[in-house]
Amino acid sequence: MPLENRDADHGSRRVAADIVVVGAGLSGLVAAATAYAAGKSVAVLDQEPRASVGGQAHWSFGGLFMVNTPEQRRLGVRDSTELALSDWLASAAFDRSGDRKAREWAEAYVHFASGEKRAWLRSLGVGIFPLVQWAERGGYGPRGHGNTVPRFHVTWGTGPALVEPFLAKVLEGVRAGRVSLHFRHRALSLTTTAGRVTGVSGEVLEPSTALRGQASGRVVVGSFEARAAAVVVTTGGIGGNHETVRRQWPGNIAPDYMLSGVPASVDGIFLSAVETAGAALANGDRMWHYPEGIHNYDPVWPKHGIRILPGPSSLWLDARGVQLPAPLFPGFDSLGALRHIVATGHGYSWFVLNRTIALKELALSGSEQNPDLTGKDVRLLASRLRPTSDTPIQRFIDKGVDFLQAATPSELAARMNQLTEGSLIDAAGLGSLIRARDDQVTSGLGKDPQLAAIRAARRFTTDKLMRVAPPHRLTDPEHGPLMAVRLSVLTRKSLGGLTTDLRSRVLDVEGKAIPGLYAAGEASGFGGGGIHGYRALEGTFLGGCLFSGRAAGRDAAGSV
Repeated sequence: MPLENRDADHGSRRVAADIVVVGAGLSGLVAAATAYAAGKSVAVLDQEPRASVGGQAHWSFGGLFMVNTPEQRRLGVRDSTELALSDWLASAAFDRSGDRKAREWAEAYVHFASGEKRAWLRSLGVGIFPLVQWAERGGYGPRGHGNTVPRFHVTWGTGPALVEPFLAKVLEGVRAGRVSLHFRHRALSLTTTAGRVTGVSGEVLEPSTALRGQASGRVVVGSFEARAAAVVVTTGGIGGNHETVRRQWPGNIAPDYMLSGVPASVDGIFLSAVETAGAALANGDRMWHYPEGIHNYDPVWPKHGIRILPGPSSLWLDARGVQLPAPLFPGFDSLGALRHIVATGHGYSWFVLNRTIALKELALSGSEQNPDLTGKDVRLLASRLRPTSDTPIQRFIDKGVDFLQAATPSELAARMNQLTEGSLIDAAGLGSLIRARDDQVTSGLGKDPQLAAIRAARRFTTDKLMRVAPPHRLTDPEHGPLMAVRLSVLTRKSLGGLTTDLRSRVLDVEGKAIPGLYAAGEASGFGGGGIHGYRALEGTFLGGCLFSGRAAGRDAAGSV
């Protein structure tokens, strides 16, 4: 069924419902579907055209953090709620007086991920790919950051399949006349009556035929006022607004150049309006950006970047050709690597590898970069086990500006310098590093902690099958040519947001719930103003949207 109501109308428009949801991303759809299922009327507002319904979740890989699942157990993984919570708290490193609510959300979410989450999703028709993956491996000891075991469960059908059941429920409400969808409605302020939030007002933008994720224009053709007994804010974060990202970057040392992992519409503008109404907006300096971004050769939005999901075998070098220190191997600590790279004064780094490693280990994040999983195509999926010339990563190798190939280390160094229009990579130094690494492989044992990590990873079935190449010499002609991939900083998620209690009610600066106001998803730091603290364990963003969106929809419906 096509999305029906309503793109922008000219002039002034009035909207009325029991509950207004501001934002039609995953958390907004979950909140709206939950409130509708509870018998309430719901109006959903979004500044983008109808093509972008589902927001960032549609573009996602569909990764879900889950604990002690049948998928894990079939792979021999022994996990538990206690172990997962220990990993979460060690990674979050909560250290602020305002982290109390965030920690409550973290504990509740881990129990959700250990309990009803999988069964609930399966009841909605959401399937899980059986090979669990291992993100954020850490490497700082048993009490440090990272997942002790693999917990990254990929949705069968990736992000679109996760959006589908909630969008279907919302469209059921549209057909029943109890849900209305209002696209091109940009909320700018909250309406308050007798101390209670009773609606939002804003601008109606001109209709747009922009495709999903494309810039849609900001020409104002009218105004609107939406009245309700409760308002749920699900407007997302700031990743598409580089000006705000730079302003909030810790130490004001953001790179001069960054790619965007989200559309420009992810601008965070409405968050300041909610703060103006008295809400506590916390932890703006806690953000989750990736150091492994590459330019999309076929961009949809401005500075469109794709994140590489790397296996552990590539040599990771900074812009000067210096190898990142242990345990900053590919896939082990995103924030640690980001901090290290930015501290060098350069906003980019390099993977140095060869063709075998590239085809085996370089996966790409996003639904559009994984047509096998997104399309639920088992035959195409089998090609991951025997990479061919027609794969998404091969297309980036052929077309992407960041991918370089060469027969020798010296030739590779020259091409790296040519791409960056500099002379930071010393050919002799690069050759020496590659030879030293190859000598460690040839020894059969060695003292290199990265090779030890590679061998340990291959003890896990998923890694051995589809994520980690057998150790071999980088310069072995059978695995060539040599390759280098330039990696840029890629903006993605806000870890902070509006402070909420476990019912998703927005709190004021004194910690009191603001009557009639709720928040969910990235706008709330995925719960509590920052459920992740400083670091995410991956697979926790979509799940945070589900968990907080459901809580907001339930409590908002119960309050009306």
